[in-house]
Amino acid sequence: MLIREKQEQQEHEILSPYASFSDQSRGRDREEEQCDLRTVYQRDRDRIIHCKAFRRLKHKTQVFLSPGDDHYRTRLTHTLEVAQIARTIARALRLNEDLTEAIALGHDLGHTPFGHAGERALSRCSGRSFQHNEQSVRVVEKLEKKGAGLNLTWEVRNGMLNHKTSCTPATLEGKIVRLADKIAYVNHDMDDAIRGGIMKESDLPISIVKALGSNTRDRLDCLIHDVIDTSYGTDTVEMSEEIGDALSALRRYMFEYLYTNPVAKSEEVKAEKLLEILYDYYMEDQSRLNNESIEMLYMGEDLTTVICDYIAGMTDNYAIETFKEIYVPGAWKGV
Repeated sequence: MLIREKQEQQEHEILSPYASFSDQSRGRDREEEQCDLRTVYQRDRDRIIHCKAFRRLKHKTQVFLSPGDDHYRTRLTHTLEVAQIARTIARALRLNEDLTEAIALGHDLGHTPFGHAGERALSRCSGRSFQHNEQSVRVVEKLEKKGAGLNLTWEVRNGMLNHKTSCTPATLEGKIVRLADKIAYVNHDMDDAIRGGIMKESDLPISIVKALGSNTRDRLDCLIHDVIDTSYGTDTVEMSEEIGDALSALRRYMFEYLYTNPVAKSEEVKAEKLLEILYDYYMEDQSRLNNESIEMLYMGEDLTTVICDYIAGMTDNYAIETFKEIYVPGAWKGV
């Protein structure tokens, strides 16, 4: 028996009957020969970690644009925190950790430079609703490997697509990531806001403190335990009504005092304008795009989609440097 087959057998012996078993995956768009060592979800996790879009997350905004302090979160560190929280919950609930981890590592691959400011800019420019969760799936289906994509399983792509609050994933592992994403960003964004002098721990409403705790460690402990205690042995993954309401109240508080804070977001207007100018620049002359983007045009993709793909794939620094190279005159260096 192959090592992969032994692992698949162990899943049926150890995991909850509600888990997504690797040997029961709905499969990939293109059939492949199975790996002798790894299950399908382990292979998906590895493909995501090794792809270019994953590496670019280290230079993409989480909350604060191009922060000078090395300890602020980036989109990559956010992703790793989501994966850690999600795996903790999955293991406790005896669900599939490998599937959970793959979804968590891939859920933000489609984020634009400058965070949600980039989404707004591309939505305005293209006249379409640009959503990072949809772009994440597009990255792994169409954009990686020069149009070939990563050929991930249906379950991983479904979890990536449906990790937003308004969505419902098809698997319990996807539902774990959906909750872990909120648990992670609300807490680490607050930590960054405190570091940046935008907020103070003592500012939190007493009702939220009583329900969730007075510091990041206590809140994470409370939220993770609540998901596990509420969901254990059931066919769903959710929070209790009390803690879920408290988390929603905390998210509303964060939107009011951080995510829409004019001090914290003072540079976002400039960031959006920068991306809008780049969009117009490429729309004026498609030959200015990189070779991979031009190849996508030859493959039948429309220009608006290709430009959005190209800009969305940029890191914060690359977008800024590209803008400078095009529009900011350099010093004369002589002949």
